[in-house]
Amino acid sequence: MEQDAAQPVDNDSLIGLIEQLTEPAEPPPIPMIPQTWGWAVLAALVLAALAHAVRRWIRHRRANAYRRAALAMLDGAGDDPARLAAILRRTALAAYPRVTVASLSGQEWLQFLDAQVGGTAFSTGAGRGLAREPYRPNGPDPQLRPLVADWIRKHRGGPA
Repeated sequence: MEQDAAQPVDNDSLIGLIEQLTEPAEPPPIPMIPQTWGWAVLAALVLAALAHAVRRWIRHRRANAYRRAALAMLDGAGDDPARLAAILRRTALAAYPRVTVASLSGQEWLQFLDAQVGGTAFSTGAGRGLAREPYRPNGPDPQLRPLVADWIRKHRGGPA
């Protein structure tokens, strides 16, 4: 065996060259954390935008809680014009300053309702039933309830 170690290496043959090869060093493992600042900044911006969007959604949901409550009460009111008028008044008091809404009655009240959604459905249309139907013995107007529901959903303004 000592002779084999002392023998010169044959650089001309393929076997001799293969025997001179050494194993390469194992590379370090690839890190899972991005190595550039750009990715960290992008992640921070995405998280900030997501937090902002969630915060806005929560604020919007809280600001419109009175609408959901009014629509729930409307489901239990049926077509009774007196109950519909009370729900509409409560909703308006929740959405607008009391000084603006509380003193309105009759035609002024109906014009106020029209002004908040645009149109004339209350002052000249089926909405007139809010002022006259509670005092009439004949049946309620079936167009009144959908009109009130539409006003609750679409009026402009937020909580006072």
